[in-house]
Amino acid sequence: MQNMEVERVFIGAGCNRVVNNVSWGASGLVSFGAQNAVAIFCPKTAQILTTLAGHKASVNCTLWLPNSKFAFKAKQLEQHLLLSGDAEGVIILWEYSLVDAKWRYVLQVPQVHKKGVTCITAIMVSQQEAVFASASSDGTVNVCEVVFPSTRGGDCKLSCSDSLFVGQKPMVALSLAELPGNSKQLVLAMGGLDNKIHLYCGERNGKFLRACELKAHTDWIRSLDLSLPVYVNGESSLLLVSSSQDKGIRIWKMTLQDSSASNKKQQTSLASYIKGPVLVAGSSSYQISMESLLIGHEDWVYSVEWQPPSTSSVEGIECFQPQSILSASMDKTMLIWQPEKTTGIWMNVVTVGELSHCALGFYGGHWSPNADFILAHGYGGSFHLWKNVGIEYDDWKPQKVPSGHFAAVSDIAWARCGEYMMSVSHDQTTRVFAPWLNNTSVQNEESWHEIARPQVHGHDINCVTVIKGKGNHRFVGGADEKVARVFESPLSFLKTLSHVTSDNSSFSADIQADVQILGANMSALGLSQKPIYVQASTPIDRSNTEGFDTLETVPEAVPVVLTEPPIEEQLAWHTLWPESHKLYGHGNELFSLCCDHDGKLVASSCKAQSAPVAEIWLWQVGSWKSVGRLRSHSLTVTQMEFSHDNKYLLAVSRDRHFSVFQINHKGTDEIDYQLVAKQEAHKRIIWSCSWNPFGHEFATGSRDKTVKIWAVGTETSVKLLLTLPPFKSSVTALSWLSLDNHSNHGLLAVGMENGLIELWNLDSRGGDGHLSVQNASPAVKFDPFLCHVSTVQRLSWRNPQKSEDSETVQLASCGADHCVRIFRVNVT
Repeated sequence: MQNMEVERVFIGAGCNRVVNNVSWGASGLVSFGAQNAVAIFCPKTAQILTTLAGHKASVNCTLWLPNSKFAFKAKQLEQHLLLSGDAEGVIILWEYSLVDAKWRYVLQVPQVHKKGVTCITAIMVSQQEAVFASASSDGTVNVCEVVFPSTRGGDCKLSCSDSLFVGQKPMVALSLAELPGNSKQLVLAMGGLDNKIHLYCGERNGKFLRACELKAHTDWIRSLDLSLPVYVNGESSLLLVSSSQDKGIRIWKMTLQDSSASNKKQQTSLASYIKGPVLVAGSSSYQISMESLLIGHEDWVYSVEWQPPSTSSVEGIECFQPQSILSASMDKTMLIWQPEKTTGIWMNVVTVGELSHCALGFYGGHWSPNADFILAHGYGGSFHLWKNVGIEYDDWKPQKVPSGHFAAVSDIAWARCGEYMMSVSHDQTTRVFAPWLNNTSVQNEESWHEIARPQVHGHDINCVTVIKGKGNHRFVGGADEKVARVFESPLSFLKTLSHVTSDNSSFSADIQADVQILGANMSALGLSQKPIYVQASTPIDRSNTEGFDTLETVPEAVPVVLTEPPIEEQLAWHTLWPESHKLYGHGNELFSLCCDHDGKLVASSCKAQSAPVAEIWLWQVGSWKSVGRLRSHSLTVTQMEFSHDNKYLLAVSRDRHFSVFQINHKGTDEIDYQLVAKQEAHKRIIWSCSWNPFGHEFATGSRDKTVKIWAVGTETSVKLLLTLPPFKSSVTALSWLSLDNHSNHGLLAVGMENGLIELWNLDSRGGDGHLSVQNASPAVKFDPFLCHVSTVQRLSWRNPQKSEDSETVQLASCGADHCVRIFRVNVT
């Protein structure tokens, strides 16, 4: 068992809700912050490849060196670098090797900001050198120079050359460029809360001096981007594009003044501009003027970006700057702007957007290195990708992207046959992830995607349980409210599922025949999701409705059968499940749920500080009547689980006790229950518990960093079998897998507060078969690159559990780092 291998199958995560959080690298990969981790995704496969752990606070900005803007200088590079800045002011440098796709933590930038990093910008001054600047809420801007390692794993030289204090109003947008005709001089543009653009000049490793400021915007500056030098009619200039919360975009031109021709009269033309300040850098001076004002967005413009230059020579040194700008705004649209050929007036030539009622706008937009893709990230942690599929004219089509929660993921549950996994989160959504068989690939690989979003709620969701047994797919969810809600799968989901699993069994066909509900609609001001029936699925004509996008008139959902992984707009709106029942009874917010293995009973608990409130309620599946109230604990019951034969219900609580209840079904409607054991098991809160899938042994894990294995005896007494050696962090999640039910050999997955996961071998030795003495030995510690970066909230082995001939099992986990993860464990 010591050569057990663990590999990553899937990561689902949303993007932090911050501007400047996303960067598209010359490597073709996209980086973004997901809570305290830096996540990397591949746009080609729509899969998150890895997460980088190192930050202790939420990641605000990421930046590739080189990014898509400098892809033309990256042809020979084997190592790419990545910068990430967090909410505590720490900036970390990472190295990515293109040869073997391996990541390495290089260093933490020594000059730490006192407050959160708001923006990072960089310029490649040569194939091996870059200069980057970082801005922070503490009112400082730091400039550093970094030299790429000459060999793989070699040293990265980093030197901080300057630190500028910009005053009480911090900068939130930065851009760097080399000045035309004077490549030793760099210009640093910065903008922020004082509505002005400040220009600083300096040499690569020297001090930067304030040169001038540009006043025109009437609200905060949100984004700046300097182009590469532009040569027109023998005059060299630099273009700066700026966007602001005043909804406008401005283009500024910096023209190198020819000292001999300075007294010549300027020609007047349609593109004549208002004279602005003169920027002096060393011996050169540059006339700044406003070239254009672009009005088209109806809300704050969060990002503007010049189209990456295309290389015109073989060496890739000479290149030209395309006259094309991508802007992203909170009005849910991204626009591409280009000057008209005849007049030179800048026009909006492409508009792409998210028309869903749920999206609240875009926080940033980015070009791919070849400018054939554009990517936006939105308020709901979501990505939106478009590809230009047009040949003679532009035609942008939406593409699939990775998705996931944008807040802590509180619970996960596998479908009864393991076809999909369901997760719930404090982002107030329930999501379904499933493996989608990729027919285009050679190996017929399956890749995981989010295929439905059954619940979009108004409260943080804390717990979920999938109903086992026969019949349609159902689940119960519990949020920060006093009612648990029961949901039933609509016909559109069942048909999609048969596509996904390529399982056209009669079992699913029978269910489909009975289901009369096609999908569900969001209610305008309530929290319940209303069913859309198969007969009444004709859409309502709303052509005369005024104010379509108001709260009172929520657009109708159009449930469809998905034949490929859905994009965000479909997920957020058209994949809801109807709510069939509400379970009233608890006095506080729901905290945990579980279902028995026959699908007859659901147990629920809520947040509690007294014994009457801490009761566990039992609900009968189907009639949804309350059939029992189990009183034992005095504080919140944190997790519950039924034993494999449904004879016992185990509950663990904040009061440091566990309870075992015996459950007997007396008739169809009646249930007899009694408390058979209650014991103070740990010195601190017990966070988790898990039964042996084939026995009456169970494990408990606690904040006191210990895991204990217990057994329920024949006289319904509970005996401690063993205590595992103390862990380095609080134990927050446990899941027991049986590898061989004859020899009672199992694997216990242990998740901790520091995000790490370990597997332990559990073996029975002797005894009478029931009350056996367990031997425990560590099987494998997961590589930190595979693990979560914050608390592991829940672990769950995929069921059905390992078949005799299978050599691998799958383990799902969710955490406070917004991630849902699936691992493949080779148990041979």
